[in-house]
Amino acid sequence: MASNKKSAAIGFIFITMLIDVTGWGIIIPVIPKLIKELINGDVSEAAKYGGWLTFAYAITQFLFAPLIGNLSDKFGRRPVILMSLFAFSMDYLLLAFAPTITWIFIGRVIAGLTGASITTASAYIADVSTPENRAKNFGMIGAAFGLGFIIGPVLGGLLGHFGSRVPFYAAAGLCMLNFLYGYFILPESLAPENRRNFNLKRANPIGAFMNIKKRPSLYALMLSLFLVYVASHSIQGNWGYFTMYQFGWDEKMIGISLGVIGLLVGLVQGVLIRWINPKLGNEKSIYIGLALYTIGLSLFATATQSWMVFVFLIPYCLGGIAGPAMQAVISSKVDPTEQGEIQGTLSSLMSASTIIGPPLMSTVFYYFTDKEAPFKFAGAPFVLGAFLMLVSTAIAYRSFRKKQL
Repeated sequence: MASNKKSAAIGFIFITMLIDVTGWGIIIPVIPKLIKELINGDVSEAAKYGGWLTFAYAITQFLFAPLIGNLSDKFGRRPVILMSLFAFSMDYLLLAFAPTITWIFIGRVIAGLTGASITTASAYIADVSTPENRAKNFGMIGAAFGLGFIIGPVLGGLLGHFGSRVPFYAAAGLCMLNFLYGYFILPESLAPENRRNFNLKRANPIGAFMNIKKRPSLYALMLSLFLVYVASHSIQGNWGYFTMYQFGWDEKMIGISLGVIGLLVGLVQGVLIRWINPKLGNEKSIYIGLALYTIGLSLFATATQSWMVFVFLIPYCLGGIAGPAMQAVISSKVDPTEQGEIQGTLSSLMSASTIIGPPLMSTVFYYFTDKEAPFKFAGAPFVLGAFLMLVSTAIAYRSFRKKQL
């Protein structure tokens, strides 16, 4: 693509991801309430189901993300993204009408099967990026997440007052608008000469990870990124349950807090990273970001009043400079013909962390908040997350010191 077309393409993918994440964010504040209604239980029991619902999504995406990535290397990014957006719209409708918790699990499996938007959007970004702006462009995905979480959860918290299923209808509508937007506006990013034949042996998680053997220098950094993903589920998988338990928040307050998180993430990854990454470089951005993640999680564990979590969000969200830098280093070592595959592998890695993270963190939360807990400590998942961030930092440091990358 020419320079002006590349800039336009980044804008297109940013809007596409923004609408997609907004649709996802709308349902977050009401998920605990819907689960409670379907199981006739309390928030502690709902947290367990919430963790296993995320597990159902993650295990399916773990199995199929490499397939989706390889298909995008063969047929292009645009058709795969459009397929994903349409499927998500249908999935939200299924969740809106779900009569039992079993149907919620079915919906999450369908979403995991077709959840290619982030994977293929990352490959799209790699297609149109140069080494100089790669981290900045990957930061745009984080910025889309941030802004989507400003709009989505706040809107979901407000809509949740009209019923726990209303936000799902709104999410389905947004995803369908996203599909239509992409169909008429989104250009293809993968040039014909950069496409490759589909190989079923590489289109599965085992084959994808085995193929990484060709690049042993990526092992350590991918393991570091995996631990970041697992640790982040102490926030992603427990925020609603923790704040409801610790501070008695309702759906509206949860939505507002997620909106604040979105604002901070959007500022860090959409604005700050454009300035700080060129000055620090990818390696220092990774170290500093992981250190800030560790500090933020440690502070969350000590929060006893609502205002504290808003203050502690600042160092935690500043840690977001690490992720795009990691993605930039990894994608820079991969040929243009294999960007879809490596992003599919990273998505499988993320999904593998989601297989482990939510059940682990929600179980830790349940263990330390249950009536029979040895002592009450709702912040226990954050302590575990901080420890994993420290381990991730050590692995990344060793990787760079060995000059593998």
